[in-house]
Amino acid sequence: MKVITLCGSTKFKKEFRMAEATLTLQGNIVLSLGFFEQSEGITITQEQVKLFKEMHYKKIDMADEIFVVDEKGYIGESTASEIEYARKNGKPIRYWSEEKEVIEENCPLV
Repeated sequence: MKVITLCGSTKFKKEFRMAEATLTLQGNIVLSLGFFEQSEGITITQEQVKLFKEMHYKKIDMADEIFVVDEKGYIGESTASEIEYARKNGKPIRYWSEEKEVIEENCPLV
């Protein structure tokens, strides 16, 4: 059983949920986001931004690998820093854009 942390823009709630469901059904423990402020129109404070960043790095520390939800190849500044953090800490990195067809094919939410 692997622990996988999902990384990516909060714009991609649907894609996160699809990856989360599929990876879970494959027998993985999936660490994701608590909510999707960009998808849900939620405003957060700068203190919360800082807290969420620290929390997400902790999730990366806990993971065996990260799975980047990069719909249409989009990787924002925050996600790029998470990828770099994972890389520096020796975590394997997989990408939605490379596995999208397999995820969609096996996702019970589609």
